[in-house]
Amino acid sequence: KTYGADTARLFILFAAPPDRELDWSDAGVEGSYRFLNRVYRLVYEVTEKYPEIPAEFTVSGSADKSLNFMLNAAIKKVSEDVGGKFSFNTAISSIMELVNEMYKYKEGENINVGLLGKAVKDLILILSPFTPHICEEMWHHIGQTESVTEMSWPEFDPSALIKDEVEIVVQSNGKLKDKLSVPNNMDKAELEKV
Repeated sequence: KTYGADTARLFILFAAPPDRELDWSDAGVEGSYRFLNRVYRLVYEVTEKYPEIPAEFTVSGSADKSLNFMLNAAIKKVSEDVGGKFSFNTAISSIMELVNEMYKYKEGENINVGLLGKAVKDLILILSPFTPHICEEMWHHIGQTESVTEMSWPEFDPSALIKDEVEIVVQSNGKLKDKLSVPNNMDKAELEKV
């Protein structure tokens, strides 16, 4: 009654896997409500700031690559978790990570409006099975005329899931000494030298 059906649905699916009992938590419900408000604000801020979003764009720069990686990783994770595993809580968690990355990206410089627009569109699509009412409203707000339920599921790009750089943790006697970012294709000898 206070938060609506989408909040209740999101909380129930996020709070526990289907095979375990749900422990009701008012704080958890409030957290789900805050998350949906965050998504709603993000969608509306992007569409207000960028009313014309190009369909064609090129991913370039580290911020673009990071957002594109998170977007494709979320699509892949949600597709796998909803499609066969029924791990709704981990699917929602990956959507939350994507939303965090999108907020970080939109506050940066050199915004790729096409990439951000695609991220908003795909975010609504992958969130819609969990929260159909708010997603339907956001879907029409971004200029779509058909129902979100009639749209094709987004597909991830496997090439976007390959990182150019990886983080290597350096330890000595079990204690963290440093973290290094190195090229993904570095061989063992080069890595040891670094």
